[in-house]
Amino acid sequence: MGTGRRKESVARVRMMPGNGNFIINGKSIEEYFGRETSIVLIKKPFEATDTVNKYDVKANIIGGGISGQAGALRHGISRALLKVNEDFRKDLKKFGLLTRDPRVKERKKYGFKKARKRPQFSKR
Repeated sequence: MGTGRRKESVARVRMMPGNGNFIINGKSIEEYFGRETSIVLIKKPFEATDTVNKYDVKANIIGGGISGQAGALRHGISRALLKVNEDFRKDLKKFGLLTRDPRVKERKKYGFKKARKRPQFSKR
């Protein structure tokens, strides 16, 4: 088990010995994410620890968008691998996979259109 977070997304990950199958919210990884870049990002913890196709992953992801959910899943997989074998810490740490990415959306300020976008300036 492992819980991963990124932006507004939370991923609850369960791993069991298997042959590399991913089931995310009842769908396959290709069906759920679609983008090849997201799939490569998600599989990074397995490549870092040389455990490609050794574990099946079942995950529930809630909140956020596609990229945030992919990041949350990657964080959850990294934490679950750490519970499987504590010796993976060095490899996962080297690639920065155990750190929760703290970047979140900046709040909107009053008088602005977005967080930093101002209305057009008119001298006259």
